[in-house]
Amino acid sequence: MNIVLFSQADFISDNRVAIRDARRLEHITHIHQIKLGDTLKVGLINDHMGTGEVVLFNQVEIQLEISLTQTPPKPLPVTLVLALPRPKMLKRTLQTLATLGVKKIYLINSYRVEKSYWQTPLLTEEAIREHLLLGLEQGCDTYMPEVHLIKRFKPFVEDDLPSIVGKSRALVAHPYTELPCPVQIDYAITLAIGPEGGFIPYEIDLLQKCGFTAVNLGERIMRVETVVPYLLGRLY
Repeated sequence: MNIVLFSQADFISDNRVAIRDARRLEHITHIHQIKLGDTLKVGLINDHMGTGEVVLFNQVEIQLEISLTQTPPKPLPVTLVLALPRPKMLKRTLQTLATLGVKKIYLINSYRVEKSYWQTPLLTEEAIREHLLLGLEQGCDTYMPEVHLIKRFKPFVEDDLPSIVGKSRALVAHPYTELPCPVQIDYAITLAIGPEGGFIPYEIDLLQKCGFTAVNLGERIMRVETVVPYLLGRLY
């Protein structure tokens, strides 16, 4: 936790918040090892960042006197269309995306996405929020990404994706094309990443009809949790 995040519900007065939940209390107490008068980096979710001075500290709550004068880091100009990863990879991937500053995420179905993946409790609103918060805390950011769950591939690509792409450049990672992925770009993109094994030819064809260009990442085949930070680091 490189920043202590709080919401409007944590305010007890205009400039004071109380941290009372077990997870944040445990981390601030035992990792930061705070004492009265210490200053922590803090942020209001979906708002500014700043500092918080510890003004009360006991076993049930920590009160911080806050000053929010800083803007969070700029988001990456990326809209990510990601085939739903297997559950154990999903939580790490959500945290990574939040840490790196991706703010628009579409988790979509695909031929190679197992139906059972959609039954995971990790797709509840609370679980998604929890992992996004962990990523924001790591990356010292306050703005929550938007996560959309899309269970039907063809209607999404044909009816919704064109307006999502807008004027951005649309790229799809695909191991069976010769065009290399661009590097160090300075423009907005919509980036599609398939499941392990990649999108099937029918899905690639639909994406290309929607304006996507297939790009190759090299000879190595990577897991989703590896390809996401690799691609974003290569692009930006």
